[in-house]
Amino acid sequence: MSMAAVAIDLKSVQEIGWMREAGRVVAEVLDLLTRAATPGVTTEDLDRIAHAEILKRKAKPAFLNYRGFPCTLCASVNEEVVHGIPRREKVLKTGDIIGLDLGAIVRGFYADAAVTVGVGAFPTNSQRLLEVTKQALSLGIEQVRPDQRVGDISYAVQRWIEAQKMSVVREFVGHGIGRNLHEDPAIPNHGSPHAGPRLQTGMTIAIEPMVNLGGPEVRVLEDGWTAVTKDGSRSAHFEHTVVVTKQGHEILTIL
Repeated sequence: MSMAAVAIDLKSVQEIGWMREAGRVVAEVLDLLTRAATPGVTTEDLDRIAHAEILKRKAKPAFLNYRGFPCTLCASVNEEVVHGIPRREKVLKTGDIIGLDLGAIVRGFYADAAVTVGVGAFPTNSQRLLEVTKQALSLGIEQVRPDQRVGDISYAVQRWIEAQKMSVVREFVGHGIGRNLHEDPAIPNHGSPHAGPRLQTGMTIAIEPMVNLGGPEVRVLEDGWTAVTKDGSRSAHFEHTVVVTKQGHEILTIL
């Protein structure tokens, strides 16, 4: 897509306020899910919690039935990168890691965030994977301010991850968000500085590094949704919805 074809929707103060409400719902529910992700719990159990807690907060699930996705929560375990479908038979065990990706809608406006957490005691290399991916998200967000470009975010994420001898997933990217779950512009996790669309006050974007311990290649399972690493290595995913402000940025999906 050429830069000229990118139609970026800038949000009003009121619209950002609604997204902030949606973001708080997402943050609160992800916090509950993080604590609920313990040995013996199924990913279906977590999906049920997510659905009930979003409704309790007078919001709507963003993912349920989106392009046919059957659940409220994306729950991706170990080598699953993103879009894992919660299942009754998927039982968490000590040593697993699980990516929890969640979206909510308030007054027609969306927010989206993800965290990856360990289940009980989990391996040192997986702990480092989580730390590196979370830091990659922070470094990407640090680039968000007026007149920076999308490529500045992408480059900051990629440079950090590859310096840690880990791999950036390229098939899936961050995105604009607001009236729709996915809007322009795309926010890749790899790229060149000073390239791509310019950031402007009122832009709302979801930044979401996906990082593999092994190679960057992924494949999608027969369910048509769950993406896994081709080499079976573990993967982590962190995400925040962020608004560009005059002063820099505000994270909308944080407690």
